[in-house]
Amino acid sequence: MQFATRLDNVETSAIRELFKLLGKPGIISFAGGFPDSAMFDVEGLKEASAKALADEPGGALQYGATEGYDPLRAQLSVFMKGKGVEVAPDGLIVTTGSQQALDLLGKTLISPGDKVIVEGPTFLATIQCFRLYGAQLISAPIDAEGVQVDRLEELIVEHKPKFVYLIPTFGNPSGAMLSLERRRKVLELAVEHGTVIVEDDPYGDLYFDKAPPPSLMSLTNEVPGSRELVVHCGSLSKVLSPGLRIGWMIAPTELLAKATMCKQFSDAHTSTFAQATAAQYLKSGRMPATLAHVRKVYAERAAAMGAALKRELGDAIAFTQPGGGLFFWARLTGANGKLADAGEFARRAIEKGVAFVPGAPFFAEKPDIATLRLSFATANVEKIEEGIARLGAAL
Repeated sequence: MQFATRLDNVETSAIRELFKLLGKPGIISFAGGFPDSAMFDVEGLKEASAKALADEPGGALQYGATEGYDPLRAQLSVFMKGKGVEVAPDGLIVTTGSQQALDLLGKTLISPGDKVIVEGPTFLATIQCFRLYGAQLISAPIDAEGVQVDRLEELIVEHKPKFVYLIPTFGNPSGAMLSLERRRKVLELAVEHGTVIVEDDPYGDLYFDKAPPPSLMSLTNEVPGSRELVVHCGSLSKVLSPGLRIGWMIAPTELLAKATMCKQFSDAHTSTFAQATAAQYLKSGRMPATLAHVRKVYAERAAAMGAALKRELGDAIAFTQPGGGLFFWARLTGANGKLADAGEFARRAIEKGVAFVPGAPFFAEKPDIATLRLSFATANVEKIEEGIARLGAAL
C-alpha cells in the first residue's frame, strides 16, 4: 500500500508508545498528561447533561452548525470575559478539543516548506501535527520565564515564519510561565514584524498560589495592532473533562472562516450533545468551585513531588518548581557520576516500577537527551513519594 508522502516526516507518539509498557502490576506512572478522573465533577455533569436534554433535546441530539452550538459559544464568550478577553460569540469557533484547533491551523496556514517557530521544548502533538502539513519547525529556546524573547526576535527576523506557536502559561512539557514583560514584548514583536502568534492555553486556569499574568489575547488591548495577529486556543479538557472534547479558537474573522470550512470537511461539527452539556455546566456556575478544588489538590501534589525530587535525587537533577499546570520539567545533571541520559533512566525506572517521559521527543530540533517530564496529576501524595523514591533507586 502506498501512503501519502506527508507521513514520511512524522512518527508515532513516543508517549503513546511508552504506555504500552505500563501494564506491569504496581507501576506508578508520572508519564501521562491526563487530569485526575477522581476530580471530575460527575454530579455536575450529570445535571448539565440532563438539563441539556430537558431544555433543548433537538439542539443537543441533532446535527449542528460547524462553528459551534450557539448557547455554548455564548457561555464561552462569558467565560473568556472573566479572563479579560472581550470576544463576541461569533468571534470564536468550537473545536473537538484544542488539538483540532491546532490541526485546523495546520490546514489553513501551513504550506509544505513553510517555517513555523515553536518553543524548545514544546507539546509533542504540535510537532507531529505541523510536520504532517509540511512545516519546517524552528525551535526558540525557553527558560523558567518562558520563551527567550531576544532570541525569538532573531529567529523571526532570520526565518520570517508563517506563525509562532507558544504555550505561555505552564507549558507542556516545560511548566514554564511567560513573564508579563515578555508577553508584552511578544505582542510588540508580532506588530513590528507582522507575525502571527498562536497562543495555546489549556493550563492557564490551573494555577496554585497566584493567578498568572493575563493571556496574550487579553494583553492585545495594551498593544495597538496586535489583536489581528493573535490566535487563542482554549480547552475544557484539563479543567472539566477530556471526554467532552470541547475546545475553542479565537481568531481574526478571515481565519475563522477558513478554519470553519476545513472543519466541515473533517467532522462537520463537534458533538452537539457534548456542547450542550458543557453550555449547561458553564451556565450552572459550578466551574469556580471545581477549579478551586482542582488547584488545591494539584498544588499539594506538585509540592510533594518537588520536595521528593530534592530529597531522593538531590543534585543529580535540576528543575524549577512549577506554579501551575500538570508537569515538572527536569534535567539530569550527571553529578557524582549519575546518569545524564533520560532515555536510559526511563528504562531503569520501568524496571523499578515507575514511569516518566524522556524529554528528547519534545524538541523539534536539537533534542536534549538529559531532560525528562514528570506529571503529578494522577498520583496522590503517597504514590508520588513512593514513585520518586523508586526513581532515586533507579538513578
